[in-house]
Amino acid sequence: MSTFFGVLVSDPGLQSQFTQVQLRTLKTKFVSAKRPGADHVTIKDLPPVMEKLRGIHEVLSEEEVSKFLSETYPDMNQSIEFEPFLKPHLVLGLLSQIIKIQLLADLNLKKTPQLAELVADDNGKGAEELITLAPDKMLLKWMNFHLKKAGYKKTVTNFSTDVKDGEAYAYLLSALAPEHSSKTMIETTDPKERAKKVLETAEKLECTRYVTPKDIVEGSANLNLANGLSTTNVAPVEDTPDDVEASREERAFRLWINSLGIATYVNNLFEDVRTGWVLLEVLDKISPGSVNWKQASKPPIIMPFRKVENCNQVIKIGKELNFSLVNVAGNDFVQGNKKLILAFLWQLMRTSILQLLKNLRSHSKEKEMTDADILIWANNKVKESGKTSRIESFKDKSIADGVFFLELLSAVQSRVVDWSLVKKGEDEEEKKLNATYIISVARKLGCTVFLLPEDIMEVNPKMILTLTATIMYWSLQRQGNYQSPGQSVSREALPEEEEIDEEDEEVEEEEEDFEGGIEDGVSNLTT
Repeated sequence: MSTFFGVLVSDPGLQSQFTQVQLRTLKTKFVSAKRPGADHVTIKDLPPVMEKLRGIHEVLSEEEVSKFLSETYPDMNQSIEFEPFLKPHLVLGLLSQIIKIQLLADLNLKKTPQLAELVADDNGKGAEELITLAPDKMLLKWMNFHLKKAGYKKTVTNFSTDVKDGEAYAYLLSALAPEHSSKTMIETTDPKERAKKVLETAEKLECTRYVTPKDIVEGSANLNLANGLSTTNVAPVEDTPDDVEASREERAFRLWINSLGIATYVNNLFEDVRTGWVLLEVLDKISPGSVNWKQASKPPIIMPFRKVENCNQVIKIGKELNFSLVNVAGNDFVQGNKKLILAFLWQLMRTSILQLLKNLRSHSKEKEMTDADILIWANNKVKESGKTSRIESFKDKSIADGVFFLELLSAVQSRVVDWSLVKKGEDEEEKKLNATYIISVARKLGCTVFLLPEDIMEVNPKMILTLTATIMYWSLQRQGNYQSPGQSVSREALPEEEEIDEEDEEVEEEEEDFEGGIEDGVSNLTT
């Protein structure tokens, strides 16, 4: 009987970022980078290998990867072992996600209502499909819509080979701005000359220029994606009536999932979980070994029953984790039942939070961490600091003014709150200022925050619990002790990978303009 040997990494924090399948794949690619006759892999051997990795290939070129590595490793001839190789791979993967998220952030019906014209003639039948499309797919649909109107015979399926001759861009610009376009731009036979004319025309429309003629001709997918986005050139609008409270929870869960470091990136939560695969990845992250991957089907999945099988396994594991799943079946997820999906994800997120807190006192034989333990900790922390605020539950309406959380943050880090900026919270404007400041201070500390100011103002108990828990988690890591009756945790008992240093805080501050999920990804990488 053969024995299986996994790929081991000495740093537990780094090991936790990958599955064994990913580690074996990366190890194979790393070894393949070694030049014939060489004893070691050098830094300069890495760019061709790293550029082809999923997530990096879509956004960064080999030249850009090389530039990043040269800034990190001045001596490109120095040798590198497999474990240090994993760290720049993680950072580059995150960087590629940040770039793509920034570029695609406004590409949705809410911020770009002009996209509705893509389905204006089908009596609304295609609107639901359009909403579920990933932003880059939506951009392709928009581009082909206008190309068809302009008389372009081909269909663009990607932002590399299909646009490298510049012809599609020429037709697109002639449809969007005929007053600035010329026949020579389309009729030119030289791809480089056509690409040059395309960019000159785009500049007349005040499109942001991300590419050069060379980038178009060479078919740089990441830069052509940015160029396609710049031609939409539309202004954001206010929220549509279809916005509902569930959308805030969807946002929070989506950011949380993307911060876990799983292989799949979630663009549209309700659509992306319907195959069950994303949920299985999350479950495997939260409860390692719980998923039977031999019985799982990876997207793209053509046969519907395979999706049901995946989701049935999700339900089975959820029940093993004691989730409340009465009368819930896998097909409910396949059908996209938003209420049941959100309920399941909340239980999953809550379990993850409680596990993290429990791990900080893992040496003890106490009962499981509960919501009540978090509430008691928060009230005691505020009381110990000499403040008088207190909440009875995570539904306590007094939370709305923001004062309790500001006092809690001040209790865990005395100088972090600037009290001259704190309002009394007597009206909606003051409540929103306090809520916004709470999130800013928590992120500055290095807490993982996914909620919005409105969640605090409206006292959303789920989001209030997650905020309290993440402050508690940060505090226990910092102080190295969990105080309970007759029990304490020494700093030596904390997992080494859980430590947070000053560099983490700096990264969090620098990334504050991005959404919470990106901040958490950076924090996870540097931890």
